[in-house]
Amino acid sequence: MPVKAGRWTSLGELRALSATAWDRGQILREALEPSGLYPRRRTLKRPSATELRDDYAAARDWAAELFAAIGPFSLETVDVGRNTIGSNRLPAVAVFASAADEAAFIGKSRELSRFLSLTAGLEAVNPLFRTWSLKRPKQLLVLGDAALMAGRVALWLRAHPSPGVYVRQLSVAGVHTKFIEAHRRTIDELVEALAGDPQSLADGSELSADADSDEAILGASAGRTPAARFAERHGFLHPPEQVRFRLLDPTMTLLGDARDITVTATAFQTLRLPVARVIITENLVNFLALPEQPGTLAIFGKGYGFSSLRDASWLQSCEVFYWGDVDTHGFRILDQLRAVHPHVVSVLMDEETLLAHRDAWSLETAPSHAELGRLTHDEARVYEGLQSGSYGDGVRLEQELIGWRWVEDRMNTDSATPTVQRPYNEGGSF
Repeated sequence: MPVKAGRWTSLGELRALSATAWDRGQILREALEPSGLYPRRRTLKRPSATELRDDYAAARDWAAELFAAIGPFSLETVDVGRNTIGSNRLPAVAVFASAADEAAFIGKSRELSRFLSLTAGLEAVNPLFRTWSLKRPKQLLVLGDAALMAGRVALWLRAHPSPGVYVRQLSVAGVHTKFIEAHRRTIDELVEALAGDPQSLADGSELSADADSDEAILGASAGRTPAARFAERHGFLHPPEQVRFRLLDPTMTLLGDARDITVTATAFQTLRLPVARVIITENLVNFLALPEQPGTLAIFGKGYGFSSLRDASWLQSCEVFYWGDVDTHGFRILDQLRAVHPHVVSVLMDEETLLAHRDAWSLETAPSHAELGRLTHDEARVYEGLQSGSYGDGVRLEQELIGWRWVEDRMNTDSATPTVQRPYNEGGSF
């Protein structure tokens, strides 16, 4: 049977190896600060004498392709088949003399030149930024000149360690305050580079372009969101977190005719309302459409931003229901909420609801793969099914697409126990 050439390292496969090194930032780092990696030798899988004899034409074509590509790399060769079909010189090792040569091989010469130029510009702002360039080379390329501006902001923050103003009051020549809000992660890392503290960069892993997560940490203290934590770290003032809620009981006149109310998180912690049940929902229309219910309060959630509820201890004496999207992030939010209020019960996040609304399914493009330890058995089964694709690839059911009749039937206004998933208890059972 003829030997397939796919068993030997093709030019495309060699290029893929170099592309991987580029994607990992390795070629960029070596161009900036050589470690002795170059000349870089990449061993090639090549035909054996038997394979050369059995499929000489394929082996000849394979070798010809590599020989024709010589330029960005050179080839070390070996003689194969001397005792069978005669001596044949075959490629054995591809050698890249420098990082620049390997970048040229994959068409990245312009990007490499741009990286070195940006690094020089950032070092001109402050030489200590070289450490950051080495750790985040791909990030530097993505940011471009914005990295230089972030470096200027970092210098200002070092010179003004506790400005005592709001971020949007900051005045740095040529820098819009919205820029700071969009590049908090990079600015933080550059401040750390100025302090000679490479701890957060220790792994050298690459980041997306300042994808500062909006996910709040429920167990955190004052700085619960990325913006709040940034303000706290650098001594800025920060607007207080707020909680929006509706009083669903028309007989509750403690605040006159006010029903839809927004207060600071601190004020929310001090409320003492005669409510027995609280419903948390993330969708605004659902929040506004919830019908009147005796002794009930509705809270407009913020996705992962439930940290404002962390210190509202009075919720412990209420039945608390969470109504989120039936997708992996909906269950992750539920899990995090239970880290603060373990008695929270999910509503309309069950398999029956999911399957009854197939026509409303949409695509969850970035599902969560986190391990969640605070879900009930049934919740965990649905979560795992969404993760594994057993319902279909990337299935999600947004809560606002659930039929309202279905909602009314299952969220019985005359009962404190709608169709729910009871939470786990502290002993670990369900």
